[in-house]
Amino acid sequence: MWRLPSTRAVLRGVRTAVEQCSRTEAAPEKAAGAMERAVVRCVPSEPKLSLSFALADGSHKNMQRDQSEPLGRALSRIATNALKGHAKAAAARKNRKNRSNASGGAACAGSGSETAAICEPVVKLYYREEAVAEDVLNVDAWQDGAVLQIGDVKYKVERNPPAFTELQLPRYIMAGFPVCPKLSLEFGDPSGSLYRWYKEANPGAAEPEGGGPSSLSPSSPSSTWTETDVNERVYIPSNADIGLRLKLHCTPGNGQRFGPSRELESVCPVEAGPGTCTFDHRHLYTKKVTEDALIRTVSYNILADTYAQTEFSRTVLYPYCAPYALELDYRQNLIQKELTGYNADLICLQEVDRAVFSDSLVPALEAFGLEGVFRIKQHEGLATFYRKSKFNLLSQHDISFQEALESDPLHKELLQKLVLYPLAQERVLQRSSVLQVSVLQSTKESSKKICVANTHLYWHPKGGYIRLIQMAVALAHIRHVSCDLYPGIPVIFCGDFNSTPSTGMYHFVITGNIPEDHEDWASNGEEERCNMSLTHFFKLKSACGEPAYTNYVGGFHGCLDYIFIDLHALEVEQVIPLPSHEEVTTHQALPSVSHPSDHIALVCDLKWK
Repeated sequence: MWRLPSTRAVLRGVRTAVEQCSRTEAAPEKAAGAMERAVVRCVPSEPKLSLSFALADGSHKNMQRDQSEPLGRALSRIATNALKGHAKAAAARKNRKNRSNASGGAACAGSGSETAAICEPVVKLYYREEAVAEDVLNVDAWQDGAVLQIGDVKYKVERNPPAFTELQLPRYIMAGFPVCPKLSLEFGDPSGSLYRWYKEANPGAAEPEGGGPSSLSPSSPSSTWTETDVNERVYIPSNADIGLRLKLHCTPGNGQRFGPSRELESVCPVEAGPGTCTFDHRHLYTKKVTEDALIRTVSYNILADTYAQTEFSRTVLYPYCAPYALELDYRQNLIQKELTGYNADLICLQEVDRAVFSDSLVPALEAFGLEGVFRIKQHEGLATFYRKSKFNLLSQHDISFQEALESDPLHKELLQKLVLYPLAQERVLQRSSVLQVSVLQSTKESSKKICVANTHLYWHPKGGYIRLIQMAVALAHIRHVSCDLYPGIPVIFCGDFNSTPSTGMYHFVITGNIPEDHEDWASNGEEERCNMSLTHFFKLKSACGEPAYTNYVGGFHGCLDYIFIDLHALEVEQVIPLPSHEEVTTHQALPSVSHPSDHIALVCDLKWK
């Protein structure tokens, strides 16, 4: 009799077997001798394990049992459940017989065969063809590859097989734009999973039910689907797909084994795309991922949905933009296509809604080899993505400017200067701006590390002195990370700095100092003037220079966004040209049906010196 495993459970998964299992919808009859599956989920951090299996009567059982419970109790509970299931099935059969035979002669309620049908079945668990002792604890008893027997039915135990915890298609799908499913797995990973895409063969035959983002229920019998030749995670619909819904058949895996497959259908059919977008020509320069010596870097304020969807935005800020082009579902398609087409190694984004990060950006960019981190501000925040084949994330050092200025001794001297100007101090400490700092390490050369900073400074046109102080806090904090914590590592500092090249903030960054008599210290009038001189030790340069504009709206255009680089360690290999003025103004200004934000992405290839 088996009591405890002498070696670890063998984890095996055969791809062909999974493919056969995944087609059981078309062939529900089981092959002779094939075992049912009993799925066990057992993780050390949880006190209970779950057991899921289907009884012979067709009912599905999901049980929760203590991991420290003796196996015998779990088997007894399974037997009770099976008995109840058999009793219900027998009662149903009896009722059917009674209805078909008024005399009741065919029902045989007290016959031996009927009594046997509702006797408690024998329930045993076997491992390596030996019965597992009933005093073995559940955590040790339910091994992968064990066999559960309930009466005459045998189940193969699968312990912690790969499984989807979330699977979702985007609601709005456009021809020519990547469809990136949102998926989360347990005991598996997307790269080890299997994907099969289908498109509707008879559109309109079946309407999807419900208002959610996707339907996980099987297709209506009247729906027919044509399998495409795409078996990857991302599907890019063609114009031939317009008017058709899509279906994804997905099998979770981890490179060694596979779990139960799931299907989901798009709610809406594929829509026509907008035609040429502002970024299409730029993608001609970024068709491939750069070589290891280069770092393609993107900085982009993608326009938070929380701002784009206001009445003020629709009627005052962007009255020239078609209302549907301000809708998040529409803009997300453009943002995903634009970002994935840059084949970037680093992407620093501003004005990122939390839901946009998790539901849109992560699925899309992860499918193209990038991983991301997020820092919330108030209603939106910052996101930094890095290419996993080139970088590992070593550490994060995010701060709130207000909290750091008030509590971090690093900024004690700056705070002492600011205290002399109470009104200015109050205004500065009211701001919610944050700084995201990530330290990355090269996967190819572990000695190469880099400090990537990302921020979005205060926006108000009269907030020049506030931006100066925020930048002073940012540079002091970055210096601490890149000199004290990781001595000598280079810096890339991206963001929407809300400052044109003529401002004090830009002068401070590029020259390393700002005099106390600079006009920006009185940017909001004499009452809030706060004269002080500031310095920093970095030698920084704007990698993309000083474009005529990176923000173009109806009432303003100017250069507000920069990628500042450490000249001691980095140099610019190439700058990806910005869209032409004609492209930007095709629909008057930004955003538009062909551009998802009021800002323009900065893209450049950097090289280690």
